[in-house]
Amino acid sequence: MERPRLDSSRGIGPYAPITRLDPPSSSGSSGSSGPCVPQRRFIARRVDDADRTVLLSAPLPGADPERFMVEAEASRRLVGPWVSPVAEIAPPGGPRWYASPFLPALPLPVALAVNGGPLPERSVRAIGAAVAETLATAHAQGVTHAGVSPAALLLSADGPRLTCFGAVRAAAPDGERRSGLPGLEPGSLAPEQAAGGRPRPPGDIYALGSVLAYAATGHTVPEASELPPTLRPLVSACLTRDPANRPTAAAVLTALAPPTPHATVLTSAGPLLTPGWLPGRVVAALARQSAEILSAEIVPAETPTAGAFSDGTFPAGAFSAGTFNAETRTS
Repeated sequence: MERPRLDSSRGIGPYAPITRLDPPSSSGSSGSSGPCVPQRRFIARRVDDADRTVLLSAPLPGADPERFMVEAEASRRLVGPWVSPVAEIAPPGGPRWYASPFLPALPLPVALAVNGGPLPERSVRAIGAAVAETLATAHAQGVTHAGVSPAALLLSADGPRLTCFGAVRAAAPDGERRSGLPGLEPGSLAPEQAAGGRPRPPGDIYALGSVLAYAATGHTVPEASELPPTLRPLVSACLTRDPANRPTAAAVLTALAPPTPHATVLTSAGPLLTPGWLPGRVVAALARQSAEILSAEIVPAETPTAGAFSDGTFPAGAFSAGTFNAETRTS
């Protein structure tokens, strides 16, 4: 098999994209065919450092790049094992982007496509517990994520990673309606945030409920009968329209994670993320992604390549039918 090749003359900052992380149809408005992604995400490699592969995020076309960068900088306050940390931010004066360390991972919507449908309850509980644990820590520090959605969750072999910090705040300032804006998943947007309200912790809980619902059914706002009976009360409580009636992140974590053997040990998603927490098809897709990314080569800038996007910017492959395909380049 010929190795995927990157054109170093077309990139984002010092990085040459290898492939899109998300299906192209998922990055548009609420009328798109899949869950919306609030930013463009690529797996990319640094042109001057062939060993450095990252997850690269850039604002959507038409988005406010300055608000995007403010949220990227603020996301460094979000910590924990289930977070995709921001490691590098674009310098002023050029294209806007930020980079996180790369690890083989699939967005939750892609994982469902690979699996051929909703995930088993074990996987759903593990995902929800990891997000709830992250949000509990953030909320205790006075931080609201304001970007939780199915597309914001990346699934890796050792656990999920939460991305897209501040997507709601970046989409529009407080006081302006956010419903129908490109990149925001309508089913994950709490009613008070859609109306322009300031993002607060209860809005994160509403979004977490939509993630649980999506992972279990394929829909962010399913009929109650579609949900597994053991998850139905919790998801319904998270998705209630009144923010005051939603549970806290700590309460969601307690409901999803098994009790710890010792009272001095904090409840954690860790015990749920043992081998087998992901379906075999998703694990196999992660292995394929890892192999294709490792084999990608950088084509020197002076060597022309074919097949770039119409804007001549991103020489990337794409996910096709829910599986990872790094597009092969020919010189």
